[in-house]
Amino acid sequence: MLFSLIIPVYNRPDEVNELLESLSQTDYNEIFEIVIVEDGSTNRCQDVAQKYGDKLDISYSYKENSGPGDSRNYGMKKARGDYFIIFDSDCIIPKQYLIEVDNALKQNYVDCFGGPDKALDSFSDIQKAINFAMTSFLTTGGIRGGSEKIDKFQPRSFNMGLSRKAFEASKGFGNIHPGEDPDLSIRLWNLGFETKLFPKAFVYHKRRIDWDKFSVQVNKFGKARPILNSWYPKYNKITFFFPTFFLIGFILAIVLLVFNQDLLLKFYFGYFLVLFLVSTYQNKSLKIGYLSLIAVWKQFYGYGTGFLQSFVKIIVLKQKPQEAFPELFFKV
Repeated sequence: MLFSLIIPVYNRPDEVNELLESLSQTDYNEIFEIVIVEDGSTNRCQDVAQKYGDKLDISYSYKENSGPGDSRNYGMKKARGDYFIIFDSDCIIPKQYLIEVDNALKQNYVDCFGGPDKALDSFSDIQKAINFAMTSFLTTGGIRGGSEKIDKFQPRSFNMGLSRKAFEASKGFGNIHPGEDPDLSIRLWNLGFETKLFPKAFVYHKRRIDWDKFSVQVNKFGKARPILNSWYPKYNKITFFFPTFFLIGFILAIVLLVFNQDLLLKFYFGYFLVLFLVSTYQNKSLKIGYLSLIAVWKQFYGYGTGFLQSFVKIIVLKQKPQEAFPELFFKV
């Protein structure tokens, strides 16, 4: 089986260098190719790709900016492999990754898989805190950390595999972003394909992001979910509402405190205390434990407010998604 690794990139040559360096050290001995798609960057990574040309089978293409989903589709159309593996440019790939994927596919083949993400010791404290917020069972249910239901998994496109057959049947990613990965997963289900979680096929996701960018990112995640719910009501879940409920409950807790009712606020205090203790233990750092509280609050606030805004516009007022939130759609 020939794997084609699809990597869209936008103004991130340093990230691509780290990613290719990690792939050059793989323990996988079979043939695979790397397809880099430069999505309208002004700071291009062509020289970086050429640097690894004697170590890796790399093709490089430049195209006008049309978003990560369309760039992945572009790369898959150019690829030679039977099975595509999609990475974000800010990922670092463990040596055993391709071996784990190969073994998992041989044991129980599936046309689409996703893997977890983890943090390296070399990551910054904020990156580790954000990684905790995004992967912990206490915050997201572990959907990025490997604990979501394995047989009904919605792969995330920073670490995702897709067969050529599934790509050709589904036509790949749509033009919504973020949200293009669950959109593709649901369309694959409707076409009769299966998706699975490969717990051992993890990557190190080096999110180069500050607090403000993280807030914007999770806010967009929240806005995208009611749009997906309107497209695919069959797959709507009550858990999608939890961050918004969390914020409403916190406001209620503050109001109740005015009336000397502090039970609900104690619940929130207890929850954040557990977050602090778990993150501190996992990361072996009091500082990261504290930063994780900031990350989780920004995550819940950003997602919760974005979800509520989108729910009102899309579900209640029946506005067209492209008109209500044009920033979530690329023109292709």
